[in-house]
This record gives sequence, C-alpha cells and structure tokens, in this order.
Amino acid sequence: MINKFGVLYAGCVDMDDIGYAGTPANERWLPDEQLATVFKKSESFAKTMDKLGFDTFWGAEHHFQREGYECIPNLLMLFVHLAHLTKDLRFGCGFNINPMWHPLRLAEDYATADILTDGRVRFGIGRGYHSREVEVFGNPIIDQDANRELFEEQVDVMWKAFNEPAFSHHGKHYEIPPRVPYRGYELEEITLVPRPKYPVEWWQPVVSASERGLNFMAKYGIKGMIGGGAAPGGASDVVVHKWQEVQAEHGRERELGGDLIISFSVYIADTPEQAIEESRLWAEERVKMFGPLGFVRGLSDAQVDAINSNDPAQLLTADLPTIDEDVKSGGFFAGPADLVTEKLLEVQERYPGLEEVNIGITGMGMPESATLEQMHRFAEDVMPHFNNGG
Repeated sequence: MINKFGVLYAGCVDMDDIGYAGTPANERWLPDEQLATVFKKSESFAKTMDKLGFDTFWGAEHHFQREGYECIPNLLMLFVHLAHLTKDLRFGCGFNINPMWHPLRLAEDYATADILTDGRVRFGIGRGYHSREVEVFGNPIIDQDANRELFEEQVDVMWKAFNEPAFSHHGKHYEIPPRVPYRGYELEEITLVPRPKYPVEWWQPVVSASERGLNFMAKYGIKGMIGGGAAPGGASDVVVHKWQEVQAEHGRERELGGDLIISFSVYIADTPEQAIEESRLWAEERVKMFGPLGFVRGLSDAQVDAINSNDPAQLLTADLPTIDEDVKSGGFFAGPADLVTEKLLEVQERYPGLEEVNIGITGMGMPESATLEQMHRFAEDVMPHFNNGG
C-alpha cells in the first residue's frame, strides 16, 4: 500500500525563454547569481514539503551545469542545512555519483550527515550519465564497462566501511589501507570515523534493468528507484516483475513493487487540457536537455541532431516528442486531482508491495511558484486518499 510520497528536485533554477522555440540548451549560460538561487529554491521546497506532510525531498548531484538544469553539486552539505530548517522531512540522495568521489570520502560525509540530522538523510548511489561531469573528475563514463567495474568496487569499499569495525580492501582500483608505517606499527586495516548512527538503507536508480545490475543490487540489498533522475518516468511491468524475481533468487520474497520507489510526472489542473498546456514548455525543455543524453525514448539520430543544432527552427520542424504523447502513454498524470488519485490507486492495485511514490512536479524551467502550487494541490487533494495521514 502506498503510504509515503516524495518529490525529486534535480536542481533546475527558474529560467525564461524555454521550450522548443526558446533558447537552445547549449547556448544557455546563466549568471552565477541565478545559478545560486537553487539553494533558496531548495529551502522553499523543503519547508513547504515538511508542513504539508511529504516524506522525502530527493535531490540529485550534478556539476558544471551553467545552463541551469541541475545545479546542486553537494547533496549532503545541502541536506544538513535543510534538516536544520525542517522538523520531520527526510532527504534522499537521488543520487550521489560514486565515480565522482573517493568511496571513503563519500562514506565519511554520509556518516557525518546521518549523525548531524539524526538519520534523516537517505543514502543513494549512482553510476552517472554526464560525460562532462564524470570524465572531468578523472573517471570513466563513456566506457560503460570500466564505469561499472569502478562503481562496483566502490560499493564494496563503502559496504565494508559502514558495516565492519575495522577493514581492509585489496582490489583493482583501491588498496586500502596502503602498507605504510604508522606510529610504530605497519598499517593493515582502518576504521571509518565516524560510522553512521543508523543502519544504512541503500538506494540506486533502476535504468537499464540488466541482469548484472539487478543481481548486484540484490547482492548488497540495495533498493531501487524507477523513474528517478534521468530514468524514464513511470514503471514497466516487465521491470517490476523482473525486480521481484531477482529479489526472490537472493532470498528476499517481496510482494510486487516491494523495495522499490516508482516516480511519476504529475500536474494537477482543472482539466487535462489545461494541465497539458501549462506543462508543455517544461516538457519540451526536458527533451532538449535529456534527449541528446539518451534518456528520451524513441528519438532518431536526426531528431538528436536537430536538438544539438542550436537552431530553434530545426527543433520546431523535427517532430520531437510532445507532452500529449507522454500523457497518452501513461507516463504523465495530468488533470484534476481526482484523475491523478485514480491513476495512483491503479498503480497501488497493480503493485501491492509498493509503499513509496515520487511525484515529478519540478519540471525543467518550471517556476518556483508553480511547483509550490502543485505541492499544495497534491498534498491537499491527493494524499488524503492514501494511508499516509496526509
């Protein structure tokens, strides 16, 4: 039964001139003052979510995005700050990107945040998808095999650090600790200081749902988010069933949807037509941002070329995806609150083990005021229909 609702905010600042006819993505270069508004915007969202009874504010780690799309470089620092401004709201790392960290620094920083917030930060990890981000930090993403190999070893290091009083690790990428003299003895093991106050619940995006990826998550008991971050919205029945099967193979019998969070794009308005029209430019901006990165289903090479052309005229004639198609396919819930409620109740019936849903109401270029309005409408008109005390 669904009893918790979260919101994923990837860090987009308010911006003008958006949509297919607006400023091309690669030509947008916002001033520092505008990019830094991501922090005040985060404060506004967190305070509102806390008052309205949402469970988790999920954020995304990203770097170097002068275009203004994803502007939060350090989730843990931000979440410690936001926890001091709120009472009950939890904060989810959706996600810290392992290949942009040394695993022990990430483990230390998370443990510190866990203590300072008394367990209100949720640990999430990912492999990344922006070459501009991961490769600049000196690690692979274009070479997917090398990226996964590094990621998996980093998880192993952090798992030991969180769960063992003292540990060592000897792998391809990390020799922890090095055999060096220290205060009269030779170093053979180390201890994470501090260790987390509470047992760590791990989360990771489910994107390709490959056998290797799902089995790796099941090995460590990592839970999955479908539709988070760049992953396509909504859930494929095939993926949800596959997740359940892999969990069972590792000794975890779960109802369908168990140990998952599923994300859905949502916009509430008096009519579906009004919801679609008000959301249109934000949806178009999402295609401009994510399309060339491979996260918009069905785009042809010609359509990607049109997006990358920096020519709005080409975008308008490239037959790019529309929000109308997304609503028709079931990937976007748009319309009155009772329609959105009905759609989510159908999800609940289809996946009886699902307890948590993320609602996507912070579109690319979407003004802060519009997101706040959607938070209120969802909390007041949809959440009371579920067992969350909303």
